[in-house]
Amino acid sequence: MRQYQVCSNCVMDTSDSKIVFDESGVCDHCIGFTRDVLPNWHPNERGKALFAQQAERIRAAGSGKPFDCIMGMSGGMDSSYLLHLVVTEFRLRPLVFHVDGGWNTDIAVSNIQSLIKGLGLDLYTEVINWEEMKDLQLAFFKAGVPHLDIPQDHAFVATLYHFANQHGIKYILNGGNFATECVRNPLEWLYYGTDMAQIRDIHGRFGSRALKTYPFSSILFHKFYLRYLKGVQVVKPLNYLPYTKALAADVLAQAYGWRPYPQKHFESRFTRFYEGYWLPTRFGYDTRRVQYSSLILTGQMTRGEALEKLAQPAYDPATIDEDFEYIASKLGISAAELRQYHTMPLKTYRDYANQEWLFDLGAKTLRLLGIERAIKR
Repeated sequence: MRQYQVCSNCVMDTSDSKIVFDESGVCDHCIGFTRDVLPNWHPNERGKALFAQQAERIRAAGSGKPFDCIMGMSGGMDSSYLLHLVVTEFRLRPLVFHVDGGWNTDIAVSNIQSLIKGLGLDLYTEVINWEEMKDLQLAFFKAGVPHLDIPQDHAFVATLYHFANQHGIKYILNGGNFATECVRNPLEWLYYGTDMAQIRDIHGRFGSRALKTYPFSSILFHKFYLRYLKGVQVVKPLNYLPYTKALAADVLAQAYGWRPYPQKHFESRFTRFYEGYWLPTRFGYDTRRVQYSSLILTGQMTRGEALEKLAQPAYDPATIDEDFEYIASKLGISAAELRQYHTMPLKTYRDYANQEWLFDLGAKTLRLLGIERAIKR
């Protein structure tokens, strides 16, 4: 058993089994950020000028059309602030696209509506077939793996990409960013969400109904076909612009009455339960370590503040029984059955068919070509 160790610079620890420390106790997440991201990241006037040029190209491509780009809207901070910026500062006309996977919180719905109304936009909502979503989510519970959010995440990504393809939209705006996500969840915590071999194997073993309408998107479809054959570009504006959690929360609250969430990704009731309770108590994986480490590296939180927060559970012990009842009822099972999945033997993505080799090959190729920067997973 490896001796426990936590990074001396951030708060990543040996719950990431692949973590490596240097002689000063600094982890490879921090070293990779300093080496690979920081020299090429310019969220200032330089970056703003670069994105202004990109925005001009997007506007030109959409001239005469009802919208010039598409962006997914979850109601979370990243997508909310991104929508505010591109509309108010760069005069883009995005089709705002929301995928309802059945787990929206009331706050998320309210936040989305507040921005749509405040910016005078229309919202396009795609509702995933709940019976199919439920069946796929239950299959992942029964598989015993940690990456229970794949059914929800995959549906969001696949629906958005297919819509863009069908309607000839050439630009997809994405809220991904270095400011709050420069440290990535280790692969063993949250596996690739578009590994079709894994999804089909798990559902084939544990699912009980055909997925006739559930949207699928393979890595080859959206990383190769859309990108290089159809010319669809995914743009991440927040990597060019000044962005901090405090700035975004202040602007969104004042302009739209937007309300914050207790933790990143908690706009989904399922994700709140899964990341806040299931992962840390069943697997020992606390995604706050990843989120707080990103904020430490980008100067938005001190290490001491992060350690203090980590000393408290991410979930509310007083309401966890109620959460169990809600999640179980929504999935159509008993709370006792859900607790049984919590105590079953631990599994990983390696216990099922997977295409890890393909993802690794693609990532290495893109890094060699200088298209994508390396961020450890």
